[in-house]
Amino acid sequence: MSNHKSLQAPGHMGVDYETRVDFDRLRKYRIGRAKDALAGSECGSFLLFDFYNIRYTTQTWVGGALGDKMTRYSLLTRGGDPMLWDFGSAVRHHKLYSPWLKPENNRPGMLGMRGAVAPSAGLMEAAVKEIKGLLIDAGVVNEPVGIDIVEPAFLFEMQRQGLKVVDAQQYMLDARLIKSEDEIMLLNQAAAMVDGVYQNIVDVLKPGIRENEIVALANKRLYEMGSDQVEAINAISGERCNPHPHNFTDRIIRPGDQAFFDIIHSYNGYRTCYYRTFSVGSATNSQRDAYTKAREWMDAAINIVKVGVGTDDIARVWPKAEEFGFESELAAFGLQFGHGLGLGLHERPIISRLNSLDNPVEIQAGMVFALETYCPASDGVSAARIEEEIVVTDTGVHVLTKFPAQELFIANPY
Repeated sequence: MSNHKSLQAPGHMGVDYETRVDFDRLRKYRIGRAKDALAGSECGSFLLFDFYNIRYTTQTWVGGALGDKMTRYSLLTRGGDPMLWDFGSAVRHHKLYSPWLKPENNRPGMLGMRGAVAPSAGLMEAAVKEIKGLLIDAGVVNEPVGIDIVEPAFLFEMQRQGLKVVDAQQYMLDARLIKSEDEIMLLNQAAAMVDGVYQNIVDVLKPGIRENEIVALANKRLYEMGSDQVEAINAISGERCNPHPHNFTDRIIRPGDQAFFDIIHSYNGYRTCYYRTFSVGSATNSQRDAYTKAREWMDAAINIVKVGVGTDDIARVWPKAEEFGFESELAAFGLQFGHGLGLGLHERPIISRLNSLDNPVEIQAGMVFALETYCPASDGVSAARIEEEIVVTDTGVHVLTKFPAQELFIANPY
């Protein structure tokens, strides 16, 4: 993890004159981690519906409209190779372009599109029979089947056919916890794209532009640069900053507004969560003071991160909920906050005063996570929001998010 090459953010092309992302190595690393997780569990197999776990084990991706339909799934058995059930013609595409999957392990699947086809049609019953037969062939039918997420009707059908079901999500999240050098490079490339988008934003962040126009600009630029999914763009300005609404509207940005943005997208599956706060044209003392506090809380958290410390140690440097106007840690959750980044937006470790003080996780080399701070301003409407993505190494931490954030950035000052 101390090798500087793991922190590259090269161009998107494959070239013959530099070592860049090695996708074969990435695929081997991910399936190896998944197989180790299965071997260390009580399960004889993992049946995975979570899109990120499917990508991690089969190295395939189908997004867009199919991303939430629960009709793709993969099966990993002890000592076996991953099997994939996919949507229609995607199966034929995988056979042509995903040679790491055995052709016979690519199968068509259809379970009902989240209930649009009722379970009484028999699709789930037939799928469970097929899976059970494969478990018999693998010699693991009498061992628990680990599942990450599942539709209730499918779970009930598995139980009806005599399969014991347990939770696999915990094992898979542990498998995905430590990032390889290729994963870190992809995360760094994704962050570099957002660096550029923030420059585009500050160039146009002037009175008269709307929050939704900023969202449109960010989406356009990210897809132009090679993003494979823009998951969300938060754009919050003026009186909408406090309390933080976690969305965007068509509000017109005005002179002197404080405005903050969160850019969440992925490059080759690897995500960003990247806030920055700006003042439009000018800033008040109240806005500057709020930003200074948010930055102090951020720097205190970054400075304490190293291999061997606990997430409770990080959470303790942040203010209690009552200290910035909330009645409980649950009500303030997500404002002073840390979360792992990878194929998913919220991976391990999750860091907050809500969960980390009593259930800490030890920081390890290879973890990549985002740290977020938020401070409401004394004017009652403004607020500062900062986020940094960091890589933990044996020799320290490296910040991936490079757009200037040590001081409040004034966009297009008067």
